[in-house]
Amino acid sequence: MRKILNVAIIYNEPTVQTSKGRKYLSNLTNSLDQEINSTTKIKDIDLSEVGILEEKQDIQHALEKLGHNCSIFNAADDFINLVKFIEAKDPDVIFNMVEGLNNCSIHEMYIAGIYELLGVTYTGAGPLALGNCLNKNKTKDLLIANNIPTPKYDLCSYRSLPSKDKKLKFPLIVKPAGEDASVGIDNDSILYNYKDLSKKINYVCKKYKGKVIVEEYIDGREINVAIIGNKNPRVLPFSEISFNKMPKNLPPIVTYRAKWISGSAEYQGTNGVCPAKVTKSLAKKLEKISLKAYKLMGCRDYARIDLRIDKNNNPFILEVNPNPDISDEAGFARSSRAAGYKYDEIVQQILNFALERNKMKILLTNKQKLIRIPA
Repeated sequence: MRKILNVAIIYNEPTVQTSKGRKYLSNLTNSLDQEINSTTKIKDIDLSEVGILEEKQDIQHALEKLGHNCSIFNAADDFINLVKFIEAKDPDVIFNMVEGLNNCSIHEMYIAGIYELLGVTYTGAGPLALGNCLNKNKTKDLLIANNIPTPKYDLCSYRSLPSKDKKLKFPLIVKPAGEDASVGIDNDSILYNYKDLSKKINYVCKKYKGKVIVEEYIDGREINVAIIGNKNPRVLPFSEISFNKMPKNLPPIVTYRAKWISGSAEYQGTNGVCPAKVTKSLAKKLEKISLKAYKLMGCRDYARIDLRIDKNNNPFILEVNPNPDISDEAGFARSSRAAGYKYDEIVQQILNFALERNKMKILLTNKQKLIRIPA
């Protein structure tokens, strides 16, 4: 019989600038589309954060279906109240969904640090893994140092170009170095000459107030590899982003519009196919390097590795995503279903991994207490 748990779901709800000031999405009186059209500009809204509400709802429904007791806290309110909430509820485990605070993604790792300081069990990656994976150039440097294939790249600042020593070959793609969820990637992100590259680097640096990744563009298939577990992590069936329906005048990449603007040509042109059709030899390559990256970057419980496959069937890791979107319609859930899991079962699995990790921590702590230190 499954143990009933007290689970705290902690997330950060995005806000929208309206004619009456900033509001949480859940407090809008009209639908989001109506609110956008009537009182806001699309640039005021990071739609990559909007899906957090659906994901929270899906996870809550799954936990309640499993019989667990749920409490909810919006960490965007106040981190001091977050500590008070955790102390008051004293949950068995926190389902951590925080992706940043105050429009700052790096705060994601700080929240995990608070859990560590409080000594509470929580799902997903720890602070160091979250920080390293958000820092794209740090991730790529670690992959390269450990002989894990990733596209050749350089880190560029405003009014700079890639070093000639890097010997990067066009076409090149430009991405913000400190963003995720395809933020900053658009239909003009692939460049074919230095003149356009310089303009794009300056534009992205200025808009996102930071450096950019300039990497060689891999023209080929895009595969997402979902992984669960800790001691013996398991690769779930591969999911492919198909660009077969993408208009010919648009590049076959997952742009911000393709990921978040429903109804757009880019959104309609990218479809998830799971399980992806790959040869046995390619499947072995994908599984080997994905598991190696998962362990290297310190991922825990669950993660998603995004890769591109070139024309010669060579895989290259684009990103390592700890704590990926696991809403019922997301790619991770698609891979889970292909593996035979129901949605509530994969949510329970993630809880189990976090709890097992805490049991091991308690055992190690108890062993340390038994060590006698000579006077």
